[in-house]
Amino acid sequence: MNSAQKLAQIRAIFKQQQIDGFIIQRGDEFLNEYVAPYAERLAWLTGFTGSAGMAVILDQKAAVFSDGRYILQMQQELNQDHWESFHISKHPPLQWIIEQNQPSIKLGYDPKLMSEKDLKAFEHPSITLIPIEANPIDAIWHDQPSPPHHPIVPHDIQFSGQDHHEKIEILQQALIDNQEDAYILCDPASICWLLNIRGSDVPYTPIPLVFAIITQNEVALYADTEQYINNLSEFLGNDVLLKSHTELETDLIALANTNIAFDPAQTPIWFIQTLKKHEVTFSKRSNPCTLPKSRKNLIEQEGSRQAHLRDAVAMCRFLYWLEHHGVGHSEVEVAKKLNGFRQEAGGDFYKEESFPAISGVGANGAIIHYHATPENCSILTEGKAYLIDSGGQYLDGTTDITRTIWLGKNIAPQDLKEAVTCVLQGHIAISSAIFPKGTTGSRLDVLARYSLWQKGLDYDHGTGHGVGSYLSVHEGPCRISSIPFPVPLQEGMIISNEPGYYLSGQYGIRLENLLLVTAATHNNFLQFEPLTLVPFDKNLIDTEMLSKNQKNWLNQYHQQVFDKISHHLNKNEKQWLQQVCSDVT
Repeated sequence: MNSAQKLAQIRAIFKQQQIDGFIIQRGDEFLNEYVAPYAERLAWLTGFTGSAGMAVILDQKAAVFSDGRYILQMQQELNQDHWESFHISKHPPLQWIIEQNQPSIKLGYDPKLMSEKDLKAFEHPSITLIPIEANPIDAIWHDQPSPPHHPIVPHDIQFSGQDHHEKIEILQQALIDNQEDAYILCDPASICWLLNIRGSDVPYTPIPLVFAIITQNEVALYADTEQYINNLSEFLGNDVLLKSHTELETDLIALANTNIAFDPAQTPIWFIQTLKKHEVTFSKRSNPCTLPKSRKNLIEQEGSRQAHLRDAVAMCRFLYWLEHHGVGHSEVEVAKKLNGFRQEAGGDFYKEESFPAISGVGANGAIIHYHATPENCSILTEGKAYLIDSGGQYLDGTTDITRTIWLGKNIAPQDLKEAVTCVLQGHIAISSAIFPKGTTGSRLDVLARYSLWQKGLDYDHGTGHGVGSYLSVHEGPCRISSIPFPVPLQEGMIISNEPGYYLSGQYGIRLENLLLVTAATHNNFLQFEPLTLVPFDKNLIDTEMLSKNQKNWLNQYHQQVFDKISHHLNKNEKQWLQQVCSDVT
């Protein structure tokens, strides 16, 4: 079916369900960022393949909304004859719906795919929100894949650093202290952290599709029963009950006359509606796993260092290969080559990419979350900038790195070098920051943008996101962003540092390392330890723009890269690394 046929069939279902429109979320029943193929409803219907967004279909018009990372991508992927596209914060869905000048709208939604917060964004006197039990996309997607049910596997304590029974006891004590009988967990990554389990139901994120209910005495885990491999019950112990997804609603109803809690931001509205329907009382509070999961223990910190060491070896080998052999290959071929280096360097520790590699040359690099495919990709050619943003999932850590590379022997244009240097100055400012405990990432964000602002430049995405420990590459609650956020940076958190600049139609720049938050020498102050150990391309740096302190930082960082990585490389790669890590003056 083409875009017009899909829309026609969806609208025919509207009449059957007596609604005027429908909200399509990019997500699954677990509100995951990355989803299994069966849940790619937004991509199947619209053609937009970004990892964040939503669509609204009305009788006469339809629109897709996403953030600044995907504006250019939406314009390229959507059929403009049938879909409008908007920046979700600058032109939100509710505003677009109101602009259609319909006096009243019955707007349907799938309650299993939306949180309470998601739904509130559509509240308006002219809109009646109607939960639809059977998602209309599923009714017309005739070759829709089945939900996955891969084995749930233990995550050994040599990687987790803390026994899951200890974690459970801490959460159960919190239930007792809060006078709560149960807590509902709908975030699979939190459940994986709590129980020291992992899975492979979702690409790029090693999680199974599971729910859990924690009580003061036990934990009930809900999954497809085929996922419970032979030794899982023994590993988890008698205080963890292995149950089926089909038992979840019955168990929720059984919570009547108890005091239960959940995180409304991470819980589909279906849970709230089910509890209300059966008159189960509840309260709302933040996920108790989120903060301790983000504060990596000493074992997880060391694991991340080792994962980044392997990742750096792979990246350095890749950059050597790119300089000598990359020109003439496609963006897809080059990304595949990098993944091969990761597999080789990571050995048994390496499992998969942590997200689809963003491999963009020239103008494609300006598409912030560009996704190259064999059908649409470009060839790397001399005289262009190449942006590669990629990462790996290792048993002991998750990586994420971006470098912008100049292709060819000729000198890069001065305007490009100046923009790259401004981005590097912002990167150095974040990496060098020493800040008091209690500081949030929003207070640091200006450091990354200051040099760009002096040139009238900026970028439309956050500066940093939290990263999990062999879990999600995008992990809350920490971030570095201009948007105020209440959670301060704390020791053990791993966060990205990725300022950028994008000139539409010409090039994209992003320089990203992962940083570990550590104690500073000053009392009650914190600083960052760089985990990523990969050189920056000096062909794109105007060293005259750098201050003495910035040059010292760059030289010391490159010396650290050489000292830790060089002995893992062959003779030619080592000579190359020595050259690219030589001091700037």
